[in-house]
Amino acid sequence: MSRLVLRRLVRFAVSLAVLVVAAFAMIHLIPGDPVRASLGPAAPVELIEARRAALGLDQPLPAQFAAYVAGLFSGDLGTSFLTGEPVAEVIATRLPNTVGLALIATAVALLAAVPLGMWAAVRTENGRNRGTEAAFGSVTGTAVAVPEFLYAIALVTVFAIGLGVLPPAGKEGAVSYVLPVLALAIGPTATIARIARVETLRALGTDYVRLARAKRLPAARLHLRHVLPNTLTATLTLGGLLLSALIAGSVLVEYVFAWPGLGMKIVESITQKDYPVAQGVILVYGAIVLLVNLLVDLALGVLDPTSSIKES
Repeated sequence: MSRLVLRRLVRFAVSLAVLVVAAFAMIHLIPGDPVRASLGPAAPVELIEARRAALGLDQPLPAQFAAYVAGLFSGDLGTSFLTGEPVAEVIATRLPNTVGLALIATAVALLAAVPLGMWAAVRTENGRNRGTEAAFGSVTGTAVAVPEFLYAIALVTVFAIGLGVLPPAGKEGAVSYVLPVLALAIGPTATIARIARVETLRALGTDYVRLARAKRLPAARLHLRHVLPNTLTATLTLGGLLLSALIAGSVLVEYVFAWPGLGMKIVESITQKDYPVAQGVILVYGAIVLLVNLLVDLALGVLDPTSSIKES
């Protein structure tokens, strides 16, 4: 277990270092002068040079990178080209909205998918109910294939514009979470349900479940006490990975619903050529994905110690 933790921490550190280099290089790989692009072609040369000096872009590249890394350690992610606001403050204001939305969507997906997958497995065990198996596979496969932003547009069209029962955009109370959460949760629900069905079928075929059935245990007790714990290992692992994917992949959904999160902000910063904000948001997105993946790996090592043995 200690070797597993050490390997994961080393992998996390290396991946984080690569992410920092990539985020730093982003602003230098943009064609042309990013400062001139953000200020516009009519901006005076003196203003452009002053802004470049204020941002440290007139320094040699190694000096810029050293200053960038030093700023990261002190929590300084740069300054917005447009507003002069510290990027760290922009992210701190919007990050809770994005993380909260992703956490709720992940919880909804898990709570809906696990019972659905277990029900489908019990119904289709040993080749029974071929129609249910075909319908489950078709519906979940289609749900996985549809992008989240299409769900967002469809939900707004039906429930906000057509029926007028839910707000179409913005964050105003608990009811405003319904549509964006559904848009983010439908695809992951289908994915987790498919995994839960496979894991449930595997658990139903084990010797201890056959023994429990031979003892004529009630179905509810059999499924909850003997099948569910074994189903949850792979399901929770996938749920953790989906959480990081939802945090990083909520950009278009937030844009559709004008949600005041990082996704909305990164779209605004790219369209307005506010590159330091885009750079900081991408760095935070990447760090969150790496951190969640690390925690999932460590949790899997605790829940399933054989995974660490297999890697040794």
